[in-house]
Amino acid sequence: MRVSVPHEPEELLTIGEMRRRTGVAASALRYYEDLHLIAAVRTSGNQRRYARHMLRRVSLISVAKRLGVPLADVQVAFADVPMDTTPSHADWQRASRRWKAQLEERRRGLERLEAELTGCIGCGCLSLKACALLNPDDALAATGAGPRRLADIRAEEDRDDDE
Repeated sequence: MRVSVPHEPEELLTIGEMRRRTGVAASALRYYEDLHLIAAVRTSGNQRRYARHMLRRVSLISVAKRLGVPLADVQVAFADVPMDTTPSHADWQRASRRWKAQLEERRRGLERLEAELTGCIGCGCLSLKACALLNPDDALAATGAGPRRLADIRAEEDRDDDE
């Protein structure tokens, strides 16, 4: 049986301890540090040491990655969460609200994509480029490259939200 020893919030963890606690590879931890998603201090021997509160950040990054959330979105969500001190409840609440808004927009985008795919596949032609129902005579080619209908649907929804 393992006895739980209380830890001090200021306690610093080695990269190996972070790896063991979070399941995240040391190379990923260094990468997250390069992206300023997490921070470490250096010992006199130039070894990384992570504040205990970095465990939460790394865990949230891991979950986000598993769900396909881009690290750039995580950066935006964590923008105001301090790295040099233990974040307060209010810090995490602000980040949570910001991230929730991003995730809701992502969900709406996925739902739009799902509706478009269902409509296109349902018509039987299996061609977004030449689809007679959604893009007759490939008229959307003149409006630019990329998924034009999804961008148009998003713009329409944004206008509806403003009204």
